[in-house]
Amino acid sequence: MTDKQVAAKEIPAAERSEPELVLRPPVDIYEDAEGITLQLDMPGVSRDRLDIQADRNALVIEGRGAIDMPQGMEALYAEVRSTSFRRSFALSSELEPEKIEANLQDGVLTLRVPRRAELRPRKIEVR
Repeated sequence: MTDKQVAAKEIPAAERSEPELVLRPPVDIYEDAEGITLQLDMPGVSRDRLDIQADRNALVIEGRGAIDMPQGMEALYAEVRSTSFRRSFALSSELEPEKIEANLQDGVLTLRVPRRAELRPRKIEVR
């Protein structure tokens, strides 16, 4: 075997000592009078592989995707070795993290973080 053949040989992912790469999912953030909505693209992540944690001033979202291989096939080479996602956000004190609602559909995670009731605009009735 020549030096060129050795240099071109791919090392299997299982034998690599590189740390696992964690991807930052792209996010869209919308704000209205009632609170904020976050939409994150997390392809391949299922509900059971998703972890969302919130406290009074931080929101952390982690997910692990699964790449389904056809039965009887094995990847010999893959450019993407990881389908782990992680994103964190600082929460304003005007939001209520204990009332966050989450929905995962078609690889898009939607989080609704309501604004504290006392800080929402309200209409004053004139008598």
